[in-house]
Amino acid sequence: MASNLFASHNTSGISLTPAAGATISPTPHASSSSTISLSKPVSKPISTLKQQQNQHKPAQAPQHHDVVIIGSGPAGYTAAIYLGRAGYKPSILGGELQPGGQLTTTTEVENFPGFPDGVQGPDLMERMKQQALKFDTTISNLDVTSVERFAETGVDGIGTSNTVNHNSISTGIPSARPHGDGPDTFTLRTSNGEVHTARAVVIATGSHHRKLGVPGEAEYSGHGVSYCATCDGFFFKGKPIAVIGGGDSALTEALFLAKFGSQVTIVHRRDHFRASQALIDRVSAEPKISVEWNSTVVSVNGDGKAASGLTLRNVTTGETSELPANGIFIAIGTEPNSAFLHGLVETDSRGYITVSGASTKTSVPGIFAAGDVVDPLYQQAISAAGMGCRAALDAQEWLESR
Repeated sequence: MASNLFASHNTSGISLTPAAGATISPTPHASSSSTISLSKPVSKPISTLKQQQNQHKPAQAPQHHDVVIIGSGPAGYTAAIYLGRAGYKPSILGGELQPGGQLTTTTEVENFPGFPDGVQGPDLMERMKQQALKFDTTISNLDVTSVERFAETGVDGIGTSNTVNHNSISTGIPSARPHGDGPDTFTLRTSNGEVHTARAVVIATGSHHRKLGVPGEAEYSGHGVSYCATCDGFFFKGKPIAVIGGGDSALTEALFLAKFGSQVTIVHRRDHFRASQALIDRVSAEPKISVEWNSTVVSVNGDGKAASGLTLRNVTTGETSELPANGIFIAIGTEPNSAFLHGLVETDSRGYITVSGASTKTSVPGIFAAGDVVDPLYQQAISAAGMGCRAALDAQEWLESR
C-alpha cells in the first residue's frame, strides 16, 4: 500500500497539531493535493520542537499590514480579492499543511457557478489564488499560533496587549502596534516565529474532519483509515471499501471510490440519506455501491498492521455484524478551526465563531470571520466565497473609519 499513510486535512490550510513521533513533509500528489509522510520518530511532538527552535531564533521585526487574512480556502481568497482591489494589499497566512483548504483534496466540483462542465477542486483553488495574487495579495503558507489584541497605545507605537494564546511563542520583541490611529489593532505570531501586525483581521480558517472516536480508528489511521478519498482511494484498487456517513461528502466519496474498490459499502446511522437528490440518484445507480442502513461503527478491526474491517451495530435491532473492508473512509462532518484563538472572539458551544446578524463582525471590533469556521449548516464553497466577500466589505468599512 505504497507508504501506508494517508493525508489528513482541513478546510482552510490551518494545520492541526501532528501526532507525537511524526515529522511532516509535503509530497506531490496526482490531484495537486498534499499528503503527509512519516519519517523516523522523534522524541517530542513537532509543535513543541518548533516552539523550542523559534525561542532561540534572533528576534524578527514585525511585518505591518492593513489587514491579515487567516486561512486560504474560498472565503480567504475571496476576501483577499476584494480587499486587494480596494487597495489594501492584504496578507494571507494560509497554513502549512493544506493551503487552499479541503477543495484541494476533492475531484470534480460540479456546483460552482461559471463551470458548466465542472472543475477540479485543486484547479479551482489555484485560480482563486492567482486572482488574489493579481491584486497585490501576499501569501505565506504559515500557521498562526497566537493573536493579540491591543488594549491601549504606548510610546512610539508600542502598546500593551491582551495575549489570547498563553502558549504563544516568545520572540523577544515587544508587542508592536501597526501604523494607524485606532487602539483596536492586532499582533499575529506564526509557526516560524514571524510577527505580523494588522489594523484588521479576517478569520477564514474553515473546519476539519470529525472523528468517530471508536476503538481502532486512531490505531489504523494511515493504515486503512482515511478522511480523504481523493488522497487515498487509489491504494485500495480491487479491495472492499467502507464509507461512513450519509451526507453529500460521504456520497461524493463513495462515488469516487467506486472507481477503485471491488465493492463500496456506505454505513449510515439513519434509514435515509441527508444529501442532495442528484447525489442520491447517482449512488443508487452505481452497481458497486451498497448501503448498511441504521448502522453505527462499534470498532475498526485489523491485524495490528492494517485495517481489515468494521464491527457494526444495527441501531434498530441492536445486533452486531462484521463488514470486511481494507479501506475505511470517514465522512461524518467537520469541526471548526477556531481553537487557536483561545477565546479571543465569541463562539457557540461547538466552537463556531458567532457573528453579528448578517454581517461578518465578531465580538471583537476589527476582527471578522467568514466561511466554514462560522457556518455549521451550509458549508459549501460558494457560500464560503460569498461570506468572504462580505467579510472584505465589512473590513474595508472598518479600515476606512479608523
